[in-house]
Amino acid sequence: MNDSPAQLRLAALLGLASAIATALLFPYALALQPDALALAQAATGWPAWAIVALQAAQGGVLCLLLGWAGLKLGAPLGLGAPWLAAWLYGRPRPPASAWWQAVALGVAAALLVLGAIALFGPPLPSATPTPAVSVAFALKGLLASPYGAIVEEIMLRVFVMGVVAWLLSRLSRGQPRAWVMLAALVVAALVFGAGHLPAAAQLAPLTGELVLRVIAYNTLAGLVFGWLYWKRGLEHAMLAHLCADLVLHVAAPLAGGA
Repeated sequence: MNDSPAQLRLAALLGLASAIATALLFPYALALQPDALALAQAATGWPAWAIVALQAAQGGVLCLLLGWAGLKLGAPLGLGAPWLAAWLYGRPRPPASAWWQAVALGVAAALLVLGAIALFGPPLPSATPTPAVSVAFALKGLLASPYGAIVEEIMLRVFVMGVVAWLLSRLSRGQPRAWVMLAALVVAALVFGAGHLPAAAQLAPLTGELVLRVIAYNTLAGLVFGWLYWKRGLEHAMLAHLCADLVLHVAAPLAGGA
């Protein structure tokens, strides 16, 4: 699917989904930073709904643009969203899928992160939650989970991985060689890991150990999502990311407060 109008329609669908996911993120974000919305209201004089709507719209437009660019650059290399494209344009579905593989890899990635946390400590200091707090936090985590699966996958896999793969493919005469895709996968995973540092900095002072943990834990998951994007398509990467976030942000808080 190399035609720009078709890619733009798919990118618009991804942008719409991103706007919705961004709005759903707010309860979780406010649980981590309770004063953020009040500070934004004081600075702008806007009601809460307007701030949420603006942030959602900005997220949607950004993902539309990044998605369009990433789809256009990644298509010649075999990167894309084949199942969404088939549904959107009435084309035949891809001949094979591995949805359960995506679920299993997403859960496995989350369990690896939880195992690393048990061995080396959490990326951020946190108090032991009470059961009531855990249930409320898990519900907010449930609402937030589509954000990672949609917005972060568009930004990191579709755009960053697509751009890096396209640039490196110039060195291999435009051929989608394995080393090109592996390098792009690793770069996108590292950017994914580093991309969580600003949020971490809002919750605790950044130390060398904290930076290492935040990047390492998220890079680990990013490698799994990147491999699925390369081999199976965006939809499988999104599903794996969603499952990982459900384990980390829903199941883990419930288990911790049980």
